[in-house]
Amino acid sequence: MVPSLDMSAHCNNQKEKAAVRANNLDCTISASPVSALDHYSIAVLIPCYNEELTICQVVKDFLEVLPTALIYVYDNNSTDRSVSLVQELIAANTGEGRVILRHEVRQGKGNVIRAMFRDIEADAYLLVDADCTYDPKIAPHLVAQVTEQHYDMVIGDRLSSTYFAENKRAFHSAGNVLVRKLINVLFKRRRTEEIHDIMTGYRVFSRDFVKTCPILSRGFEVETEITIHALEHNLKICSIPIVYHDRPQGSVSKLNTLNDGCKVLLLIFNLLRVARPLLFFMTGALFCFVPAVALLIPVLSEYFATGFVSKVPSFVASGIFLLLSVFCAFTGLILDTLKRNQRCEYELIANLMRQSMPQSQPQSMPQPTHGVSVWGQGEPGPSEPEQGPKLCQADSGAPQGD
Repeated sequence: MVPSLDMSAHCNNQKEKAAVRANNLDCTISASPVSALDHYSIAVLIPCYNEELTICQVVKDFLEVLPTALIYVYDNNSTDRSVSLVQELIAANTGEGRVILRHEVRQGKGNVIRAMFRDIEADAYLLVDADCTYDPKIAPHLVAQVTEQHYDMVIGDRLSSTYFAENKRAFHSAGNVLVRKLINVLFKRRRTEEIHDIMTGYRVFSRDFVKTCPILSRGFEVETEITIHALEHNLKICSIPIVYHDRPQGSVSKLNTLNDGCKVLLLIFNLLRVARPLLFFMTGALFCFVPAVALLIPVLSEYFATGFVSKVPSFVASGIFLLLSVFCAFTGLILDTLKRNQRCEYELIANLMRQSMPQSQPQSMPQPTHGVSVWGQGEPGPSEPEQGPKLCQADSGAPQGD
């Protein structure tokens, strides 16, 4: 994707702010005690494609910080030694049987995550890339936001921390900023509820989220699809800044900036059409109505002045644009009604799933976690209705602006 000049300048300006935030991040976030997670089944999901330099270290790190979690490594047709190295870990009884290796033959990160969500049962799911760029020490804190605070999705926010200082690929930085701005604008996120990192590969999900999130993407655009799903269904989202490190020397990113960037933008366009049909088609109706009026005004002026219409092509074109505008408007209204019905069905299914799901322990009212501030209304009580999505963000010692 090709960023604009002001977008590139924005990325450069963020580096200095990120460095300041990174200096305070480890000091201000106090991880939840690991023992508090013992009552829950936790699955660590690691998609792997040609990551022989880092996969073993990532597995060992998460075995250490989450001593009760199961580590699922899904190989996606790796051609290097990634599979054999994980097999050696398993053979050496590393993690005492908590490391599980599986294979997904359908190429693409989206296909891998779809298989993970379908196959694995747990109370909390931690998704992390196998490239050793994410800090494992924050993992218990992220998981606790799902198990203890009952958020549906917790986002490991790179862009509010060290990403701009660590990342050496300028187009990747600009692309992340562009996608973030598009999503927050198109889905009308208030500034205090903005999602700061749309494409991060470090997330934690609740079981309800995983089992009700349809994954249609095949490749790297899957993170954007997951984020839009959470926004579309008004789910509770928690965003916590994390320490990000660039890939180790010799490790190569599989992300193609131009190709995958175009796929992400196309996905946003298509998901906007599906998730917000009224906005999408009313915009199309407006774009058709404006030229219809522009072409019709000279024709009507001539007709009222002379009683004749000499600009027949303009009159015909105006009529075509006007019809297209009406069709778009009615299409948006019809699809918006269908979308509302679909949303009602989703909520009913989610309620039924919650009733049939065994509870790992009695759920208590969420209490504020040290180092985390919650924006918006307080958590609803037993008789209070939901007030909308909650977004929490770790206090990094600096304002979380653009």
